Amino acid sequence: MSTNHSSETPAVVRVGAGPIGVDEIVAVATHGARVELAPGLRERLSVGATALADRLRAGDRVYGVTTGFGESCVSEVPGAHVPELPINLLRFHGCGTGQMFDEAQAAAIVAARIASLVGGWSAVRPVLVERLCELLNHRALPRIPAEGSVGASGDLTPLSYIAALLVGERETSYQGQLLPASELLGRLGLEPLRLAPKESLAVMNGTSVMTALTCLALAGAERLARVSALITATASDAMAGNPAHFDARIYAAKPHPGSIRYARVIRDHLEYTPGPAFEGRIQDRYSIRCAPQVVGVLLDALPWMRQWLVVELNGANDNPLVDPGSGETLHGGNFYGGHACFVADALKNVVANLADLHDRQLALLCSGHTNNGLPENLNGRQGPDSAAHHGFKAMQIAASALAAEALKTTIPASVFSRSTECHNQDKVSMGTIAAREALRIVELTEQVCAILLLAVAQAVDLRERAGGQCRPQSLALRDAVRERAAFVDVDRRQDRDIAAVLDMLRHDRVPALAFT
Repeated sequence: MSTNHSSETPAVVRVGAGPIGVDEIVAVATHGARVELAPGLRERLSVGATALADRLRAGDRVYGVTTGFGESCVSEVPGAHVPELPINLLRFHGCGTGQMFDEAQAAAIVAARIASLVGGWSAVRPVLVERLCELLNHRALPRIPAEGSVGASGDLTPLSYIAALLVGERETSYQGQLLPASELLGRLGLEPLRLAPKESLAVMNGTSVMTALTCLALAGAERLARVSALITATASDAMAGNPAHFDARIYAAKPHPGSIRYARVIRDHLEYTPGPAFEGRIQDRYSIRCAPQVVGVLLDALPWMRQWLVVELNGANDNPLVDPGSGETLHGGNFYGGHACFVADALKNVVANLADLHDRQLALLCSGHTNNGLPENLNGRQGPDSAAHHGFKAMQIAASALAAEALKTTIPASVFSRSTECHNQDKVSMGTIAAREALRIVELTEQVCAILLLAVAQAVDLRERAGGQCRPQSLALRDAVRERAAFVDVDRRQDRDIAAVLDMLRHDRVPALAFT
C-alpha cells in the first residue's frame, strides 16, 4: 500500500505487498478496513520459521528459546522444557493495569503487529499471522490494559494480551460483548494456537502499541490542523480583524511550507486580496496574527513524523531476529522505541500549542475590550434582562482548563527512563507512555476546538445581528454548527452542544477548506 496521505479510505489493506502507512492503520482501526495477506507471503514467512527450527535441531543457543528471558538469558533451559517458554512468557506478563484500550485502539495495535511480523525476520509460522488477520477481520479483539510498558523491550505487557488471545486465554471484545478468549474462539470455530518456540516473544517484543497509538494521534493532529485554520479565519472575520496579516508576501519572506499553507487557507476563507490600507486596528493580537507561524510547526512536522512511523510500523522490531536468507540468529535491540517516542513527544508539544492558541482566541472573542464591538462573553441575550445572562463565560473557563491540562502533559516521556528488570532493561524509551499522552492531548485539544467552533458560530451570528457581514465560509461554518447546536440567547447548559460539535469534528464533518 502507498504510505502517502490520501483522502480515500481503503476498504482492504493488503499486508506483505509493501510498506503499511499511517492511513492504512487508521483505516483498519476506525473505518473497519479488512486485512489481507499478499500473494506469496505464506512462503516467505515459512522460510524464517523453518530456519529457526533448523537452528534449534542443530543445538544452537537462541535467546528466549533455549534461554530464559531478559536478565535470565544466562539461564539455560533444558530441551524438554523449551516448549513451555512461549506460554510462560505471555502468562507472567499478564500484569497490565489501568483502563482498557478501546476497540479502535486495540485494532490499530493488532494491525501494527501484523505489519511488523510480515517482514519475515521474526520466525513466526504463517498460521500465526493468518490467525491475527482472521481475528482482526472478525473484530475479535484482545482487551489490552493501557498501563505497564516502559517501551523496551518493546511493549511486552500490553502485547502479551494479543498472544493470550491466540492461545485462548484472558478476555476479548466481540460485537459489543466481553467474552473469555476461549469462548470467543469457540464461537468462531477456531482452535487455540499452540505457540512454537519464539512465537510469543515475536508477538510481544516489539513497538506496536506505541506506534499504533501514535498513528491514531497523528491522524487526529492532521484533522485538528484543518479545523484550526477554519477557527482562526472565522474568529478574525467575526472580530473584523485585519486580513492583511495573511498576505502571501509575508510568508514568502520566511517560507516555512506549513505556515504558507495555513495562511493560504485563511486568506482563501477571508477572500483577501491586497488593496487599500486597512481602516481598523492595524495589528491584531498574536493569537490571530501569528496563528500560521504557530500551526505551521505542526504542519511541517507531520511529514517526517509519518516517515518515522512508517519505518517503525514495518520494521522488524523484536529480538532476536532470524535472517530469512542465512537462518542466522541476530541478537539486538530493535525493540527500543526511541523513534516512536520522539514522534509522540514532539506531537504532544505541537498539538498542545493548538489548544493554547485557540484558548487565547476565545479570550479575545469573550472580552469586550478585544472583540471589536461584540457583546461581552458573546452574550446573545437582548433586552432589559441581558445583564442576568452570561453567554460563554463558563465555556471560556472550561477551555482554559482543557488547554492547561494539555500543556501540563507535554513534558517529554523519554527523559523519564527507569532502569528495571534487574538492570537488564537499564535504558528504556517510555514510548508507550508518550503515545498515550499524545492521544490524550489530541482529545483535550479536540474539546477546546469544539468549544471554539461554538464560539465563532456565536460570534458570526452576533456580528450579523449587529449589521456586519461575514464571509461565506464563516457563514457555512455557522450553519453547520447550527444544525447541531442552537444560538445561545439565554443561559443554558452547553455540554451537549460541545459533545455534538465534537462528534462533527471527529468525523470530519466540519466544512473546512483543504490544505493544498
